[in-house]
Amino acid sequence: MASSAPDDLTPRGREIVAAARAVLEDGGPDALSMRAIAERLGIRAPSLYKHVPDKEALEVALVADALAEVAVAFETAATAADPLTAVAAAYRAWALAHPHRYRLMMDRPLPRDRLPVGLEDRAGSVVVAATGGDVDAARAAFAFAHGMVTLELNDRFPPEADLDAAWKRGIDAFRPLPPTRTAAPPRQRL
Repeated sequence: MASSAPDDLTPRGREIVAAARAVLEDGGPDALSMRAIAERLGIRAPSLYKHVPDKEALEVALVADALAEVAVAFETAATAADPLTAVAAAYRAWALAHPHRYRLMMDRPLPRDRLPVGLEDRAGSVVVAATGGDVDAARAAFAFAHGMVTLELNDRFPPEADLDAAWKRGIDAFRPLPPTRTAAPPRQRL
């Protein structure tokens, strides 16, 4: 299968991905067509295929770019005093700022075999570290965050809902557990 990793694109291919991103951000997934991208660039749609093999490859490049942005946001957030809360806030902020790109990235299977090597792990490892190295807690926190963001993007909460409080309550559930102490042996009388 032809690679569509952003690093494999020509400079013109990167321009095409940038135009596709703008079309997606402006009009959502339904607006993302090769014709709309070509119009934005002032060229004919068949010219796009000299630089990207097909629309699917273009979408993979968009997903890879989005995942790379999320990884940077996570890495920056992870330096905070409370990395778990900061990473969750970065996830939410990115998704709300880029709802169409978020949906393109999250509402379908992840094309792992077509992404740049290590990109998914780069983003995921920050979440694992923020949950104290617990992979299961990281997956559960990710699922919580995805569900909350999706519901928020779909305007499913009542207007009076305090979503900040709901996020705090949910994220607190995934905090690393304090180390367990072994009980001291019972005192023996001599």
